[in-house]
Amino acid sequence: MPAPERDACVVWPDDFGTRFTIFVDTEEEFDWGAPLRADADGTGHLAALPPVHARFAAAGVPLTYLIDYPVASSPLAMDVLGGLMADGRSAIGTQLHPWVNPPFEEEVSGFNSFTGNLPLALQRAKLVALTDQVTRAFGKRPVVYRAGRYGIGRDTPALLAELGYRLDSSMRSGYDYSAEGGPDFGAVPNQAFRLPGGVVELPFTTVFTGRLRAHGAALHRRLGRLPRGIGVAARLGLLSRVSLTPEDMPLHEAKEAVRVALGEGVRLLNFAFHSPSVEPGHTPYVKTQADLAAFLRWWDEMLALLNKLGARPASVDEIVRAIG
Repeated sequence: MPAPERDACVVWPDDFGTRFTIFVDTEEEFDWGAPLRADADGTGHLAALPPVHARFAAAGVPLTYLIDYPVASSPLAMDVLGGLMADGRSAIGTQLHPWVNPPFEEEVSGFNSFTGNLPLALQRAKLVALTDQVTRAFGKRPVVYRAGRYGIGRDTPALLAELGYRLDSSMRSGYDYSAEGGPDFGAVPNQAFRLPGGVVELPFTTVFTGRLRAHGAALHRRLGRLPRGIGVAARLGLLSRVSLTPEDMPLHEAKEAVRVALGEGVRLLNFAFHSPSVEPGHTPYVKTQADLAAFLRWWDEMLALLNKLGARPASVDEIVRAIG
């Protein structure tokens, strides 16, 4: 993925201020250490969402649930997520996991788990099926999308524009999935920018911290070729790559990343987490009740820092209005 042209970058209105958003990858339960399976469709963890959602709502922070096909077709999800929309600011978007999203025409594999690798007609058919299912289930057409495994492809922007989407968050700034057959986002910045067709990209924020942070993704890539290079550089305070998520990102590093990003002028920070993390036992990040307590504490302290630094939460509707 090339860096965007300068004139494609979004210029936020002055009254938008400095904001942050939180996207929830709302998906089925599966074994993260096993091969992908088309029949993995459990959604029982969604019953644990309301008390977690309530913590954010009490702080005035909307959540955007990017739901995939198993969730969109689950009666439990319709009940739970429909109730959570009562806060008036949260939203429902889509996330496409092709291996559990009809029509099922491709072989289930790592390469095919990146939607952008599929034939164009199959990409369109899967996205139409998902969009229509979410619209039927929740009575409102989604306007924000994320490709599962960040599997955006060259055809994705046109497909999204065709189906009426306004926002995409399929790019993970500073990460490279090309070794697995996926995209390389090493050149993608944290700033929002317009894709061909007019859909606005909101990259999942990644911040490089440390004394050598100016060298960013290029240096991180080179360190990855050295035995323990990335870990040594991080321990020496030279370079760390930090995504804005409580999943495998220590709180003190994430706080420093927020300070760095805001200091560099990023106007919209994009946070994320996976919905199965709200119940122990479904993700590598939350295996126990102690892990869940730490997960929630991460958010409490992060929201307090954002408030202190003057970064206000932004809903999908507010972002769409700001981009015009």
